Amino acid sequence: MKTLAKILSVGALVSGSLLTSSVASADVSYNVGFVSEYYYRGAFQKSSSASAGVDYEQSGFYVGAWTADVGDGLEVDGYLGYGGEVGDFTYGVGFTGYYYTGDFDETYEEINLSAGYGPVSIGYSIGEYDVNGGVDYDFLEVSIDLGAGFYGTYGTWGDEFDGDYFEVGYGTTVSEIDLGIALIFPSDELEGDAGTDAAGEGIALSIGKSF
Repeated sequence: MKTLAKILSVGALVSGSLLTSSVASADVSYNVGFVSEYYYRGAFQKSSSASAGVDYEQSGFYVGAWTADVGDGLEVDGYLGYGGEVGDFTYGVGFTGYYYTGDFDETYEEINLSAGYGPVSIGYSIGEYDVNGGVDYDFLEVSIDLGAGFYGTYGTWGDEFDGDYFEVGYGTTVSEIDLGIALIFPSDELEGDAGTDAAGEGIALSIGKSF
């Protein structure tokens, strides 16, 4: 479960470029990316994952789709919403759905809220996981832009989900190619998620480009 343009999730505001390039301000943009270790909100998804997406944005409103290889089929995310800013304050509200073509996982659908001021951004998502008649969850994330391409993020799951994580990373652009590295430190509840034998802590290297 991951989307390129969770514009309303703090992870996208600061660290989304670690998987692919961020949404361009032009009307339509496309992106491709590759990550050595695919983590999302502290949970390991897959090693060596390629992705691609398309986004449309106009006057703060956006809609888009993103897909990634998760081994057993594809993850396909759809999202829409609105984001704006007043001076140094940013805000947003939107919807994100995570869908799968294989048996990797079940559907997640959530409402995303965000606010930010200066280098600090806060995101809060409320969702439902489509198993056992529906499992409710929420997710809170706080990110700090440390400057010069560096950032730090803390995220925590709530309601019927458990676990939290820390992430620190760096991103830069070289010849219109986005490059990134992230160190992920999940709690015990998130280790080995998605039916894997992942050890928990991980290093993710990424490359991406927008068109």
